Amino acid sequence: MRVKAISKILALVVPVLLSLNSHVFAVTAQEVAPVRETATAAAPETPATVAAPEAAAPAEATAHEAEGEEKPGEVIMHHILDNRVYAFEPFGEIHLPEIAAKPFGIDISPTKHIVMVWLACAVLLLVGLAVGSTYRNMSSKQASKGFAGAIEALVDFIRTDVAKSNIGHGYEKFVPFLVTVFFFILICNLLGLIPYGATATGNINVTLTLALFTFVITQAAAFKAQGVVGYAKHLTAGTHWSLWIIMIPIELIGQFTKPFALTIRLFANMTAGHIIIYSLIFIAFILKSYIVAAAVSVPCAIFIYLLELFVAFLQAFVFTMLSALFIGLATAHEGHDDHAVEGAHH
Repeated sequence: MRVKAISKILALVVPVLLSLNSHVFAVTAQEVAPVRETATAAAPETPATVAAPEAAAPAEATAHEAEGEEKPGEVIMHHILDNRVYAFEPFGEIHLPEIAAKPFGIDISPTKHIVMVWLACAVLLLVGLAVGSTYRNMSSKQASKGFAGAIEALVDFIRTDVAKSNIGHGYEKFVPFLVTVFFFILICNLLGLIPYGATATGNINVTLTLALFTFVITQAAAFKAQGVVGYAKHLTAGTHWSLWIIMIPIELIGQFTKPFALTIRLFANMTAGHIIIYSLIFIAFILKSYIVAAAVSVPCAIFIYLLELFVAFLQAFVFTMLSALFIGLATAHEGHDDHAVEGAHH
């Protein structure tokens, strides 16, 4: 069982190592070759050139290689940042089309992270259809099992332990949004861990959009639950009118720091993990040592990779839980518990 587990881990990590290796040396070879050809064509064949010391040749070659070689940091950022080139080293690369029309000056051309968002939506749709079909074919006396049972457990966890615990009364109408956000973020995180994948949640534009959805739903729920007057009272935090000049700006700033925190937390955590993995792998290339690769780079990269699997679930849960918490804080108002108690007595 241990051998099978190790073989599965190596099957995931080795393609990443091979792709990085091929990318580094392919980029170096492609950029060094034109530099050497230009230098050779520009140098006239004079007697002084022919009579130059042989010791100067290695120094010139090293200088040209230093000029054409791409730095590890540039390669790492090339894999982390968004672009229109989807690389499949060493097999080739796909250049995504560029849309000439730019409505309102906005570039709507597809990029690598946009493709991953589309793929995550497709996977989420297929999972929902498959699980829904399974439940439609089940009788009331049957219990779900297998993949459908696992999805049911996650949905019930979000409904009971996240939505109901943090929102309280009326939580049912927010469950579809919270479940969708959880599975979408989870799928995006997991797609970034497969070979040749990209983490869409490592793009701050994606995380900002998700946070804005939470912000809009939170504000709409607050106005609906409390009304305009109740919402205004909520901004004063129940303090004396003399403190409103201080409390109202603080509360308004707090309304916008919540989506900002959601944006930065998810973006930073998903980006940092991939940077650490690539940095550990590049230690072996920088030191040019197989011993360092076998003793440090590969084991540490595998450990961080397994940790990233845990972080993928954790960050999806944290974003969903904080969204439910913000909605619960916005919809809570004075007298809610009293109404609940009166309803229970009746």
